Amino acid sequence: MKFEESLAKLEETVRAMESGKLGIDDMMKAFETGRKIAAECEKELESIRLKIEKVTETGVERLEIPSCDASSIP
Repeated sequence: MKFEESLAKLEETVRAMESGKLGIDDMMKAFETGRKIAAECEKELESIRLKIEKVTETGVERLEIPSCDASSIP
């Protein structure tokens, strides 16, 4: 499942839990499902973070903004 799909499913699960319409057994199932989806999302985000970290450390030029010296402004 893609991250966006997982996040949408997690949001749907949370809304169901917050609705107050679930019985205790369904609430427990929803909680367990939500925890599993949240863990998958966290894993995917960590993977993306590591990829970004690797790219920025391996030669991608960093944007440098030249300093502005007030004396150089006409």
